[in-house]
Amino acid sequence: MNRYSFVAHIPDTRLSLQTASQIIFENNGNINRIHYDRQIDPHTAFIEVTCTPEDYSAIREEMTKTGFLRTSIKSLPFLKFKVKIPHVSGSLLEFLKITSGSEAGITSIDFDDTGSMPDMVTVSLILRETERAGELMNTLREAYPIEILEYDITGDSLDRTIFYVRFAQQIRDYLEDDKDEELLMDFLKDINHTVQELTHLGNNPEEVFDNYLRCGEYLQATTGNGFYADVQEIRFSDTLTLFCFQLPGGGSIFLFESPDEMVMIDTGYGIYAKDARKLFEYYGLDIDSRLNYIITTHGDADHCGAGGAYDVPAYMHPATLEIIRRGNRAWGSKSENSILERVYTTMIALFSRWNPPKEENIKLFPESSDEFRSGFPIIDRMTIAGVEFEILISQGGHQYGQLILFSPGTGILFTADSLMNFHSFTKDRRNYNSIADFLVTSVNVDSDLARSERKALLEIASDYEKDTGRKCLVCGGHGTVSILNDEGKLETYEEPEHYTHNLVQ
Repeated sequence: MNRYSFVAHIPDTRLSLQTASQIIFENNGNINRIHYDRQIDPHTAFIEVTCTPEDYSAIREEMTKTGFLRTSIKSLPFLKFKVKIPHVSGSLLEFLKITSGSEAGITSIDFDDTGSMPDMVTVSLILRETERAGELMNTLREAYPIEILEYDITGDSLDRTIFYVRFAQQIRDYLEDDKDEELLMDFLKDINHTVQELTHLGNNPEEVFDNYLRCGEYLQATTGNGFYADVQEIRFSDTLTLFCFQLPGGGSIFLFESPDEMVMIDTGYGIYAKDARKLFEYYGLDIDSRLNYIITTHGDADHCGAGGAYDVPAYMHPATLEIIRRGNRAWGSKSENSILERVYTTMIALFSRWNPPKEENIKLFPESSDEFRSGFPIIDRMTIAGVEFEILISQGGHQYGQLILFSPGTGILFTADSLMNFHSFTKDRRNYNSIADFLVTSVNVDSDLARSERKALLEIASDYEKDTGRKCLVCGGHGTVSILNDEGKLETYEEPEHYTHNLVQ
């Protein structure tokens, strides 16, 4: 028995839902989920069923015959016009017969025989086929004086009565392959499932849809000419420099540069890969010939999503590889079965041009260890650009398999997304990060463990300062490289400079 999903066309609520359910029942299907909300879209329902592959084929065939099955959500022609109808009995009925004969759906009609224009009707129509629009207009012109007010085949004028068609049209703008109808349909089914779940949690459906669009819009707007970064260039000596590149959305890219080695820690989103190369070039970093390897702290798209753009070894925890393979950022945690986590992973992969490291380039650290620092297992040690680091595995608060890097000798601590200087976030970055918080309710897969991790990481930084008298550099997955102030709070270490592509031109 497998689980399958359908998008159903609902011309009539009572009869359509009843008939669709009957088809599923008669073909041995069991309905696991159904979501229909007339206030969102009165003509679209989402149904998930459990059945055998053979019964699934039979259900699809019957739903296709009855006209209930939707296999694509494409833009439909929208037509708005004024038509002068004779002010006699039955004339409006004759007009409506013409429109219904062209399989047009009336979305609005305005007629009042006591008004200032008693023989004028204003009508908005949705047509199932572009060709039928021309035929209808010609037929109406032959019968009535008609004035076309609006004709649109882009989907921009679609009204609320076919919400999902309009929403799909907006989503297409943010997809790399906007012609893949099957991918788009699957994505819409997933989004609908999160709408259902977040509505149960008390959220407004419109806000859910809006957050998906906000995410796609922001990522698209901050590439190319809209790309920028805030950059810290920290020189430890004449031969060792650490760069922190804060990208517009998502995680930071760190680069160690020494005469013998260049190492990247996290890669940012795939959608920023081309812009990042221009950024590196501006700072004199020859990535193509000098990059030795990448360390991937965890499997979120904003930390590993551009790994495939660099043909070098990529070190990660085995759990991170499994998260990449499964396409579920919550894999291995107590939130693993959350529909919100799974769909968010799908959404951000599509919008951010997910391109993780190639499997043949992936190198795995050990899973765990019996040696600990502040409760974190020390799973390995390695030298990065001449600096000795311990590779720690987190407790799984933000994500299972997340790495932490600490250099006891130089006091550099890479905390990934377990500890960050939130005060250093710009307004735009805070607004963008709020999208994930809303769509998955928390960016941490286990909030209790995440709090424990933050406390332990602050202790590592504090203990280093007590033991050496020097400040520990805290390199969070987002925000600025920071240090602890006298109150034990993170504050920015060396203010970043702002980069845009205009600096190169």
